Amino acid sequence: MPKNSSAFLTGRFGLITDYLAEAFHHQLKQSPGAISTAAAGPIKAATPVIPAAREEPAQPSERHYTIAYGDTGYSYDTIFGPYFVGAKSVTVEDPYIRMPHQVANFVRFCEAVVKAATVRNVRLITSYDQQTDMAGLQEKLEELKQSLLEYDVALEIRLNDKMHDREVRLDNGWTVKIGRGLDFYQKPEGWFAVGATDLSLRRCLETKVDVFRHPVAPGP
Repeated sequence: MPKNSSAFLTGRFGLITDYLAEAFHHQLKQSPGAISTAAAGPIKAATPVIPAAREEPAQPSERHYTIAYGDTGYSYDTIFGPYFVGAKSVTVEDPYIRMPHQVANFVRFCEAVVKAATVRNVRLITSYDQQTDMAGLQEKLEELKQSLLEYDVALEIRLNDKMHDREVRLDNGWTVKIGRGLDFYQKPEGWFAVGATDLSLRRCLETKVDVFRHPVAPGP
């Protein structure tokens, strides 16, 4: 009995109507190579596509460079951000966090700290002189302290009227020294001009930046 006959198809596939058998019969006539293709062997499974391995982010490294007068493109995020990774504590030694614009700079620095997500303590060691508005300074820093608590970051403030050096130390071993401390930006042309709020667009004063790392002592 021919394998493409209606009787063969009906007996081979069980309860199948003559109408469907005729349809099979017609389809096999139109595609004579279908059976031979299937008989040639099992269909090979497609080779799985292995995704390319992701590149590891570049590790921060020691750097020594100069920010030229009038340069732009430098913010606390770009200078400090890569070195905050894995840090839990940050110490800022800067004798000039006393004027309103200097406190505002420190607030922006703390915003960069908050973005790092791992830092839980910021220690500010700063100075003062006879012209410092101590009441106003205390009020501003206390407001910042309460704001940082909302992000689970504690702010500790110490005053030292004998200090002069400026540096930022992280407990992951990195130290960032900027010749002018955090106050290396020029005054914007206007408080409604480009660069007034985005420090990466603010022109800078000339200063040197040194980033280096000390070995971290193993924990107990």
